[in-house]
Formats: sequence, C-alpha cells, structure tokens
Amino acid sequence: MSKEILSVAVFVPGEGHEEQALATVRELSGVLRDGGYSRDILYRGAEGEYVLVRHWKSDESRRAALEDAEAQRRWAKLAHEIRILKVYESLEEVML
Repeated sequence: MSKEILSVAVFVPGEGHEEQALATVRELSGVLRDGGYSRDILYRGAEGEYVLVRHWKSDESRRAALEDAEAQRRWAKLAHEIRILKVYESLEEVML
C-alpha cells in the first residue's frame, strides 16, 4: 500500500486574475479528485496569499496526474494566473 504524500503551495493571484485563478484552482482540484489522484484544501491568508494543501493518494498517483492531459491544461492555464511564493513538494509528519 502506498503512503499518502502531503504537498503545500503558497501563491498569490496575478493582478486582476483572482477570480479566474480561483476558478482554475477549483477546476484543477476537481480533475485531480475525480481522477483519484488527490484531495485539496485551499486556505487564504490575511495578506491575500493562498495556501493550497494537497494530499496525494500516493507517489504513483502524483506521477500519473502529471501525465493527465486535463490536469496539464489546468496547470498551464494557472501558470499565467498566479505567482507561486513557495512550494513544498513533500512534507513528512513529525510525531509529537
């Protein structure tokens, strides 16, 4: 059984692109969810930045999503609508 992978991306919408960027993020999240690749949670910070938390089903699912044509279209579109501030491709849980 593959282990779930946690990824986090912090981004800001481009000037005048907030509504479209959020719509594209929703579309992408839907494609990834419907494909069984991941589940997403989107947060908004006090300074207008967004934090996207993605729980990949597995490393195999993440690789398959990168080859999904529908996901690729959304990622390409999103690249013109947001500015990424920070990405954590994989985070490990630390037991307290």
